[in-house]
Amino acid sequence: MCGIAGWWRLGGAPRESLERQVAAMSARLLHRGPDDGGQWCDDNTGVALAQRRLSILDLSPAGHQPMHSVCGRYVAVFNGEIYNHLELRGRLTAEGKAPEWRGHSDTETLMACFTAWGVPRTLQASIGMFAIALWDRQQRTLSLARDRLGEKPLYYGWQGDTLLFGSELKALTAHSAFRADIDRDALALFLRHNCIPAPHSIYRGIYKLRPGHLLQIVGAAPRIARPVPYWEYNDAVHAGLAEPFVGSDAEAIDALETQLGASVQSQMVADVPLGAFLSGGVDSSTIVALMQKHSHRAVKTFTIGFDEGGYDEAVHAKEVAKHLGTEHTELYVRPEDALSVIPRLPSIYCEPFADSSQIPTFLVSQLARQHVTVALSGDAGDELFGGYNRYLSARKVWTRMQRLPPFARNAAAGALRALPPATWDRWFARASRVLPRRLHLATPGDKAQKLADVLTLSSGEAFFHQLTSQWSDPASLVIGATEPATLLTDPHAWPETDGFEHWMMAMDAQAYMTDDILVKIDRAAMANSLETRVPLLDPRVVELAWRMPLHLKIRHGQGKWLLRQVLYRHVPKQMIERPKMGFGIPLDSWLRGPLRDWAEALLDEGRLRREGYLRPEPIRRVWNEHLSGKRNWQHRLWSVLMFQAWLDAGMSDHSRGNSHEELSLSPAHVDL
Repeated sequence: MCGIAGWWRLGGAPRESLERQVAAMSARLLHRGPDDGGQWCDDNTGVALAQRRLSILDLSPAGHQPMHSVCGRYVAVFNGEIYNHLELRGRLTAEGKAPEWRGHSDTETLMACFTAWGVPRTLQASIGMFAIALWDRQQRTLSLARDRLGEKPLYYGWQGDTLLFGSELKALTAHSAFRADIDRDALALFLRHNCIPAPHSIYRGIYKLRPGHLLQIVGAAPRIARPVPYWEYNDAVHAGLAEPFVGSDAEAIDALETQLGASVQSQMVADVPLGAFLSGGVDSSTIVALMQKHSHRAVKTFTIGFDEGGYDEAVHAKEVAKHLGTEHTELYVRPEDALSVIPRLPSIYCEPFADSSQIPTFLVSQLARQHVTVALSGDAGDELFGGYNRYLSARKVWTRMQRLPPFARNAAAGALRALPPATWDRWFARASRVLPRRLHLATPGDKAQKLADVLTLSSGEAFFHQLTSQWSDPASLVIGATEPATLLTDPHAWPETDGFEHWMMAMDAQAYMTDDILVKIDRAAMANSLETRVPLLDPRVVELAWRMPLHLKIRHGQGKWLLRQVLYRHVPKQMIERPKMGFGIPLDSWLRGPLRDWAEALLDEGRLRREGYLRPEPIRRVWNEHLSGKRNWQHRLWSVLMFQAWLDAGMSDHSRGNSHEELSLSPAHVDL
């Protein structure tokens, strides 16, 4: 796990400038790789590469980067892990193309594969998480590539005649050619999704390389380069549905346990201490159970808890850990501990990001890093095996909605909006005593308001888009913005599936998972110099999941059926069966309490007008409704607050000259 950065000045550049600028870019990524660092420059071509290293495999100097191929043709910087790199070495040996190995790092394996097979074939053969910048000295071509599912980030963009690229935006902002022009269209996307979908970034002219894509920039014609896919998620969807798994339930469970177990084993390889996050839920418990199955010692597991009711899963994690025999560490977090993270968020994420579970994710990463350097995570189980509540209810709700005439839908929407979310919450709390467990809902008041918003929509796809939106018309909120098309609004990019549930799962995997979940965990963990790995995102697991029919994922009104059956072979069912909880914080009450003064300052009407990005009237209306308890607008408000905090931190104003420094809000801005 590392951070990479670099730049390319067309026509060449003085060595002193190349070295100084790339050193500044690299310094901004120290948290991603505190163990080692290196850089390489070629003043004739104007190329500079740098890497910060968090040593995981081959701790010797043989793993140092930038790394040169044995033939001298290639120079690369690499961020990530190639889990099948020993298999790749075996293939090279069988073909008679293996060099004399200097060490056992996966970077060295990649360099040999690039020499023997070229770039596209090497990427297609590699199983792992990665971002790569490869300079071909012979062809004067720069290749930028990102792993299939988007676990590792990579930004790039032209600033005049200079190409900048790096693992995080903060590396790009350290270069003197960088122009900090906010993209108002991307800001509109952010307010809808609480994150900025690839390929957009908060800055004009700067992009995220899409997962599974390769960008090759040739020196003779650099401006015409466009990213192309070497692997596409929709292809995995289509191939899986075209060749569904045929066999009994028991055989399907065996197949998943075998493949997921192999993925877990491959991701447990490290030359440093390794552990896992454990929430006590289905996904993380399954990963830990398989880790313990394949380990000769107790796996180190980590969880955090909150004293606030409805937000604490630590007690469940402790039960699972005890049953599996892990070496478990838990930390109960006080509200002031969680609140103290907020001033750091603009620096950690370096562009606006507003999934509030970023706070507990940072805290559990901080806890884990005190004991290990690598942690496995259970992310992606919901998207692959139908875990989100919307998969369970969306078809039923949409079908019933279609039967109602427009006037009835409007009336139903009005009735849902007539009661504040708190009233719905109290009603469901009383009703839960007699309702079946599968009908229990987290935040029923919020769900009632969302249902009201979608009752009058005209298609299932629009229904899903609305369900997954925070601000429903963000372009009207951002001054001068036009909301760009995304995967969710471009029918030409949609997968062909066998039903609405599978369509939603495929869309979530390519949007919410890659742009939100994986961004959240990468930045939160790397801010603590912790490597995270996601066994469920092994492409072989993904491809197998898409071969599994829907009835093996959603059954009897419950999601993740198949994944649960694997888990129940290792953990008693009664230890797991409970209503789904998000990895959240009591943000709604915090905004009315300890965060109120901080939020009020950021949402001040005069301030919003002076800054000129957001229209104050709708924001102030939502803020006042939230404070009164009439509505719970925590997610809408958090997106605005995270943009405002990011502005306040100075990340958007390169002209101030402090974008080269670590920036954060003063803790005094948060009333603890």
